[in-house]
Amino acid sequence: MKVIAIGNQKGGVGKTTTAINLSAALTLLGQRVLLIDLDPQANTTSGLGIEAEGSDSLYPVLLGECGIREKIQTTRLERLSIIPSSMDLAGVEIELARADDHLTRLRGYLQGLKPNDLFDFCLLDTPPSLGVLMTSALAAADEVIIPLQCEWFGLEGLAKIVHVLEQIKASGANPDLKLEGIVMTMYDARTNLSRQVVEEVAQYFPEEMYQTFIPRSIKLGEAPSHGKTIFEHDGLGLGAQSYLNLGKEFLTRRGVALANT
Repeated sequence: MKVIAIGNQKGGVGKTTTAINLSAALTLLGQRVLLIDLDPQANTTSGLGIEAEGSDSLYPVLLGECGIREKIQTTRLERLSIIPSSMDLAGVEIELARADDHLTRLRGYLQGLKPNDLFDFCLLDTPPSLGVLMTSALAAADEVIIPLQCEWFGLEGLAKIVHVLEQIKASGANPDLKLEGIVMTMYDARTNLSRQVVEEVAQYFPEEMYQTFIPRSIKLGEAPSHGKTIFEHDGLGLGAQSYLNLGKEFLTRRGVALANT
């Protein structure tokens, strides 16, 4: 099981949209996915139409009150499981900050899942901040994918998150952490701005930047309000096709054979 953090400390970049729909795309491509919502706002949870209680989140797990497998829930989507979030998870920021192992505690729990061969990938949807939950996710991940909106402010945020990744590696909490990819979101081919931002990212991160761009799409924005993935809400649309292509590129990078879709 590979652990992938979907991270960007800036809000509104398509992070949760990517966590939900990349997870769904991977299941359509035959992969078993565990999606963990680490954001107390619980947008990934509600975006899948799930109403979770505080006790359903990772909160008691991170406090050592129960095991992580107890919190895994199946979803209506075949091969997709989730550990939901709730506002209670916000309290873990304070509780974990007091612990000496606050950076590595989540990593330990996820490492414990790997020998069980329950999942092919575990995707972590992180909060739009640089707090304890975000840094814990980075310390727990094998790889990081950064969703980046096609705007100039996005480039500033990219520099900051890359710096944080280097700090996590240098601290010894996760020296093997890899910036696996950058996903360009809210792309509009009609504007010079989108093209210029893509060119800038490609210049500095040519290997990391995914060739699949996620378009600016009303349907992508609508889907979470219905508690649906883009494949359920507008399965034949450009947004669904883009996330399916992203899933294929994600697997191809890892040498995974693609299932028929």
